[in-house]
Amino acid sequence: MFLADVLGTVVSPVQIPWLDGGTLLLLRPVLPDGTPTGKTRIALDRAQAGVGDRVLVLDEGNGGRQILGDASAAVKTIIVAVVDYVEQHGQLAYDHQHPTPLAPLK
Repeated sequence: MFLADVLGTVVSPVQIPWLDGGTLLLLRPVLPDGTPTGKTRIALDRAQAGVGDRVLVLDEGNGGRQILGDASAAVKTIIVAVVDYVEQHGQLAYDHQHPTPLAPLK
């Protein structure tokens, strides 16, 4: 699992039938304090997240299939939660009520 910021929505009019009706979101992995880390990814949203939210992401095929309840689902990366806050070493590293602006993509 990893933390990520939601950067945008991905629209795909042609996709596998399993994704019909689902929302795909563009994510940027971040450290607990919001520092970008890793490459952007696309994930299936199961937590009703939106642009600007910090989310918890499951990035493992078997776990994703278990969440979806379908052993044949072709899904690996799934947003499983919207994060309210993150504590690190006894201090608040992130608070959704006072988020930092999203850094531009490089």
